[in-house]
Amino acid sequence: MSDGLFGIHGKALELRSQRMGVLASNIANAATPGYKAKDIDFSAALRASESGAGVEDAAARSVLYRVPVMPSLDGNTVELQNEQLAFSENAVGYAATLDFIRGRVDTLTRAIKGE
Repeated sequence: MSDGLFGIHGKALELRSQRMGVLASNIANAATPGYKAKDIDFSAALRASESGAGVEDAAARSVLYRVPVMPSLDGNTVELQNEQLAFSENAVGYAATLDFIRGRVDTLTRAIKGE
């Protein structure tokens, strides 16, 4: 029912949430020697979930390791500025997707009430 009700936005919200977790993990491990920064290819994961894959499976298959611009000597590939930028962009996308869903719920609520 949620697919028909919210369309692509429900899956997009779940994927953005999972991506936020991956990016937060990168930021938390910025000083961990040997840690390899990861990210979810959002558009590939969304396409996969639209093709019938579950959202978690689509996200897991779309995880990529980041290639650092300036690798550190301890093998850590987290570049904090890039991770913070990606986290912020994802947070804006998450908020926008949530606004779309909220607008849909508000419209349905008004229709049910007859307003």
